[in-house]
Amino acid sequence: MADLAKAGNTQLRPLTHKRVLAIALPIVLSNATVPILGAVDTGVVGQMGAAAPIGAVGIGAVILASIYWIFGFLRMGTTGLVAQARGAGDAAEVSAYLTRALMIAALAGVCLIVLQVPILNGAFHVSPASPEVESLARSYIAIRIWSAPFAICLFGLTGWLIAQERTRAVLLLQLWMNGVNIVLDIWFVLGLGWGVQGVAIATVIAEISGAALGLWLCRDAFSSPAWRDWAVVLKAERLIHMARVNTDILIRSVLLLSVMVSFAFLGAGFGDVTLAANQILMQFIEITAYALDGFAFAAEAIVGTAVGARSRDAFRRGVLLVSFWGVVVALCLAASFAIFGGSIIDAMTTASHVRIEARTYLWWMVLAPLLGLASWMLDGVFIGATRTRDMRNMMVLSVAIYFAAVWALVPLLGNNGLWAALIISYIARGITLGWKYPALERGVAD
Repeated sequence: MADLAKAGNTQLRPLTHKRVLAIALPIVLSNATVPILGAVDTGVVGQMGAAAPIGAVGIGAVILASIYWIFGFLRMGTTGLVAQARGAGDAAEVSAYLTRALMIAALAGVCLIVLQVPILNGAFHVSPASPEVESLARSYIAIRIWSAPFAICLFGLTGWLIAQERTRAVLLLQLWMNGVNIVLDIWFVLGLGWGVQGVAIATVIAEISGAALGLWLCRDAFSSPAWRDWAVVLKAERLIHMARVNTDILIRSVLLLSVMVSFAFLGAGFGDVTLAANQILMQFIEITAYALDGFAFAAEAIVGTAVGARSRDAFRRGVLLVSFWGVVVALCLAASFAIFGGSIIDAMTTASHVRIEARTYLWWMVLAPLLGLASWMLDGVFIGATRTRDMRNMMVLSVAIYFAAVWALVPLLGNNGLWAALIISYIARGITLGWKYPALERGVAD
């Protein structure tokens, strides 16, 4: 209740380095826990002594992660909209937006459960597997799909918490879900011998319990009667605005996915060694994303609050502070990759030819945090301001530039050309959003 009560004077809180770090660092730590769960899932089924269970869990998890990823717009859209309502002192809308997000999540989750058969048939048609692996993967997904409404509602709950600058609660939520999942993985698979089904059941329980904890962490939203005031929740203009914001983010995310998928497919054309090297190097990109996302999320919350409060000074100072720390982190990442990149590669593979190939392209990893920084930071700024139409349009332009670079550079430079095209896509996103930034700042009226 205290958070909502303070909504009206949030813009008066001083914008300091401490505030930025208080938002960003828990997100960075939360992101760092994500790979651990995948490693445990693989490790416990690996103890079964067969390859098929490992492949089944891997394929099943990728299919579901790809489906759920589509609904990531719910996290970003909720953060921007709630932060603006909070900055404007509109406590009713702060609560109502959470209800709207949960309604969308529930509807989407039920649709996935109902449509699971055609969705799975389409997924396995695109990514065929051996009959044994496919059978186990279908069994895995058939169990996990029942937690779809809870898994998707976690996007809305997380977005609401970030908008409230309560990122330590987000970290707690992530640690809880991962901890429950890991403990149950070990018990169900190694203790009870439930195999692939045990991994799926563990995840279902973790996601349901995570959603319950998330609702408890968001309990301030339910202190206002607006969360169940259907005249407020179902207000047409608010629903239309929310739909536009979320649709723009969804289109932008699908376009971004097209870049990453095409990169993987094109890399496969250079042979198994290069493909393996690229896969290892993509972990550097993921590390960069996990680190910079914390500061992009901070930008979402701070910028959204400033826009809602109609404070251009707070907006500008927030952008400068977040960007400062983004630069610091990007420089640290670039230096770490330059110094320790070879050792990181060696830790990921024992194949000497893959190690040599990965080192050939390591310098692109050093450049990625530096040249991609603007794209990450400006994404956070535009999401917080809910200028999602600009994000969508600039992503269309950036993706076109990426595919043009692929067409021009890959035939000439091979895999170096492919990495160059990916880096160019980051640069294009930064430049195009930067082009739109002055108008965005001018639109924030003091």
